[in-house]
This record gives sequence, C-alpha cells and structure tokens, in this order.
Amino acid sequence: MRDTVYVLVFDGFADWQAALALCEVRRPGDWQVRTLGFSRAPVVSMGGLTVQPDGALTELAPDRAVLLIVPGGHLWLRGEGAMAVERLREAHAAGATVAGIDTGVVPLARAGLLDGVRHTGNWAGQLDAVPGYAGEDQYDAEVLAANDGGVITASHLGSVEFAREVIRTLDLYSPADREDWFRLFKHAQLPSWCVGAPLAEVAA
Repeated sequence: MRDTVYVLVFDGFADWQAALALCEVRRPGDWQVRTLGFSRAPVVSMGGLTVQPDGALTELAPDRAVLLIVPGGHLWLRGEGAMAVERLREAHAAGATVAGIDTGVVPLARAGLLDGVRHTGNWAGQLDAVPGYAGEDQYDAEVLAANDGGVITASHLGSVEFAREVIRTLDLYSPADREDWFRLFKHAQLPSWCVGAPLAEVAA
C-alpha cells in the first residue's frame, strides 16, 4: 500500500523549498510524511533548524513510497550523495514519483531519470555539467516546474509551482480548487467564493 511521502534531509538542505508542498500533503491526513537522512543522525538545515530524521535512506520502503522529495543543498554541487542517487532509481523503478527542486534536481540527473522526460531546473547549463546527463533536448527553460513520467522538477524560484505539481500528483483537491490554491499562493488572489465574504465566514 502506497501511503508514505518521503523527504530527504541532510546538513544544509534548503528547508523552505518543500515546506508549502508538505503542508498540503499533510492537511487531508491520508498520507504519512517521513524524513530520511543519510543516517539517523540529526541534521541542520540551511535555515538553522535541527531535524531528527525518522530513518535512514536504507530504510526507505519502495512499495510504500508514493513520493520521494529531494530539496536543494550545496552537497549536490559537490558531487556527494551517491546513496541518494541509487535510492532515487530504486524508488522510481518501483512506481514512486521522485521530485527534486533547485539543486535537488542534480541527483535525479545523476540517476538518469531526466534523460527521457520533460524537466526543468535552475538553468540548463547546471545539468549539462552532470556526468552522464543526456536530457538536454528534454529541458524546458520556460517553466518553473515540470511533471512528466513520474518525475517532478523545479527551479529554486518555483516552490509554489513545485507544490502545485505535488498536489496534482497526489490528487489533492479538485482541479478547480487546485487552481484557486495556486492563484492564492502565487498571486495573492482570493478564490471567487470568498471575495467579499465576512472574515468570520472565511475563517470558518
């Protein structure tokens, strides 16, 4: 039974990039959110938050994973994190969606998961430097997030778009509500049904 959204955490991970998506994932109560580290040792995020992983990457259960989220961080540009690259391949092969944002797209490229799907990132040249990357013709520089073939990718500027693709992948809310959500968080546009409504009614 696929009921778990995994989030990779490590020293220096960009803690804000998946936060909006995770709030929406947890809101309905249908999905478990579990943090995984390279070990079970506590890590400190880029924003200075200490996080105790729920488990190590070796404990990821591919048959329970519906989604594996990889945030950005400097370690990806240092060529580290080989264990994550292998687990990304395994999770995707088992049917889970894998999602990278910012430099978190780099390990997806290292895993060969971008070669045959439409994808994006911070800029095309960043991925061109990844050994073995062969997805140049699939790179879409016109979007802040892309979702294709069980792979979600996003620019460091696209956390709202990233969250929208996570919401769509997990089939949260109706299509109309998803668009209302996006306009609210991206453009500060209230849904039409609450424009002009008393504040107490909106809060209810």
